[in-house]
Amino acid sequence: MDIKLRERIDSIISKMTLKEKIGQLNQEAVSPKDLEKIKERVRNGELGSIILASTATAGNDAQEKVYYEVIDEIQKTAVEESRMGIPLLFGRDIIHGYTTVFPVPLALSAMFNPDLVKTAYSHIAKETKNNGVNWTFAPMIDISRDSRWGRCIEGIGEDPYVGGVMAEAIVKGFQGEELSPSSVAATAKHFIGYGAAEGGRDYDKTEISDYTLRNFYLPPFKKAIDAGCATVMNSFNEINGTSTAASKKLLRKMLKGELSFEGFVISDWGSVEKLVFFGQASDKKEAAKIAINAGMDMDMVCRAFFDNLEALVSEGKVSEATIDEAVSRILGVKLKLGLFENPYVVRQDINIEETEDCAEKCADEAMVLLKNNENILPLKKEAAVLFAGPMLSEKHSLMGSWSADGDVTRVKSIKEVLKESKVNAFFAESDYLWDGILPFVRMADAVVLTLGESRKVTGEANSLTKVELPAEQMEFIKRVHALGVKIIGVMAFGRPIALFDAEPYLDAILYIWHSGTRSAQSAVSALYGDVNPSGRLPMSFPRYTGQIPIYYNREKGAIPLNSYYGETNKRVHSYHDSLATPMYPFGYGLSYTEFSYGEITSDKTKISLKDLEAGDGFSLSITVKNTGEREGAEVTQVYITDKVSSMVRPIKELKAFSKNVLKPGEEVKLNFFIDFEKLGYYNDEGEFTVEEGEFDIWIGKDAYVTDKITVTVE
Repeated sequence: MDIKLRERIDSIISKMTLKEKIGQLNQEAVSPKDLEKIKERVRNGELGSIILASTATAGNDAQEKVYYEVIDEIQKTAVEESRMGIPLLFGRDIIHGYTTVFPVPLALSAMFNPDLVKTAYSHIAKETKNNGVNWTFAPMIDISRDSRWGRCIEGIGEDPYVGGVMAEAIVKGFQGEELSPSSVAATAKHFIGYGAAEGGRDYDKTEISDYTLRNFYLPPFKKAIDAGCATVMNSFNEINGTSTAASKKLLRKMLKGELSFEGFVISDWGSVEKLVFFGQASDKKEAAKIAINAGMDMDMVCRAFFDNLEALVSEGKVSEATIDEAVSRILGVKLKLGLFENPYVVRQDINIEETEDCAEKCADEAMVLLKNNENILPLKKEAAVLFAGPMLSEKHSLMGSWSADGDVTRVKSIKEVLKESKVNAFFAESDYLWDGILPFVRMADAVVLTLGESRKVTGEANSLTKVELPAEQMEFIKRVHALGVKIIGVMAFGRPIALFDAEPYLDAILYIWHSGTRSAQSAVSALYGDVNPSGRLPMSFPRYTGQIPIYYNREKGAIPLNSYYGETNKRVHSYHDSLATPMYPFGYGLSYTEFSYGEITSDKTKISLKDLEAGDGFSLSITVKNTGEREGAEVTQVYITDKVSSMVRPIKELKAFSKNVLKPGEEVKLNFFIDFEKLGYYNDEGEFTVEEGEFDIWIGKDAYVTDKITVTVE
């Protein structure tokens, strides 16, 4: 920490009473109807932060909004009427947009475009800050291998490399290159392992070995912290028998020690008092003692810290030095944000069209073309196309979960966009009544069925036992298919779903996710070829729910029968009633054009471990060419396999990617540097190491890439 900053923090703390220090560790919710009560508490130095929500699931709930004028009124009380004049942090779950809603984070991961992600979150930050929010509880960077879990849509997918790239991009989008007065403070959450909750059940237990924790779940948090993320939020789950809120190993040793995290740790909603529910504490007082000593710095909404820490200090169960450390971390963030000098909201003009254009660009790049038999897509604009389905007139669900702040009046439905477009689209008397639609099918050259799920079954506390296409939508597909017409499925889901039963009935599948304010515009543009889909899957798509968890970067099984992801041989599978391979693999996505790959070359095929440790590595090159007739973007992916190692290593691991837009006939030579970090892993002793031996390096389109080169570390 900067010396001058440290001196300023120490000077402030030296003037504070114990009660005022504890107040800085206390975050509570606010409602405009309780404004005078809140102001009195602020005046007395009892609050360090306010969460602008009245429930833990505010992103999906209709709640009374707290406007910037009220925020300034509360801040003025803190700065001008409290004894210490310490400004407040105002936090809100700004997950994928504020007034303008961008695609859900999982869809943003599908873009494989970190520069655009960073730009998107810089737009989100401007809208956020303009409304008085100076702290957001994002990014959520939980690795998830289970699409039954509703919160998988808020995260980064199954891959730690993509997760790390996303984490860095979102943090820098919110904060800039470093935390400053122009930033919105970001929060890396949930530390750690929340996405591994058993059965896809929210808030449930996890069992994660140190080996798996370090190699899969920890890397995105390291990237977020290296990018300067201001705060970290703990996860609700217990892990290996200990709640994360009570874990010195995770919070003090790993997060604040090994990762050198200098910001502060905020509990998730009420997670300190949940130690009582877990049975790790007898009451809130004991919970406060355990959590503060474990390394928790700020208590969200349950008041366990504020109500009990003063007594715990007097009893010698918590040291004042421990409280001082937490206060110093919180003050450090407030000082870096410039809140002492400029505590009030500074309103700026925002170009809403520019922001929405960026949201549409993200939606364009997030869409994944999963199937396209006989190149039925893109549709010809003069073709007679019948549009139907439950998502045709939908608006709010296109925005996705955590979009309660979004302006739904600016959202158009797919039907509205089609009516404004110069295409030969037509509609039945009903979007979704079979007897009102089937008579119109005979007039169509093709039928587009807009299918999907409500935003209300995604996000927090919204898990499902089945992720197949809903039964009524499956029946709808079958009835239309029986009439012998070509069918295109437009899939507006937040999560990956199992498509094995539906896929044979569909000639093309365009997965548009829940993509925000401009979802409909992007979907229509892709269907008619004004946009060439370039999204790639950030999570594997199962054939059936029963395959979950299914993920590409798994370790090998004892026999080929169990190495399900790597086996495309139909004679080798783990189940009697299904192939064991995914419906669509990680990294998969089609285009309206074609790409070819040249030979993989390397500047060397052998390197000494000593030189590798000193910073040398393998410089690989490959040429990618657009061999089709349309401009398109290809996502070239680099995977690594350690052929023989002291521990069982994954079948493949993504270590780099490059997204490039190429015109027809255009080619590009790509270069990738494979160094110690990319070849290494954490062993069972917790040491990051590279072992001598051969490594296969694969370069191609997705996790099923076959082209490789072998290099040796000796």
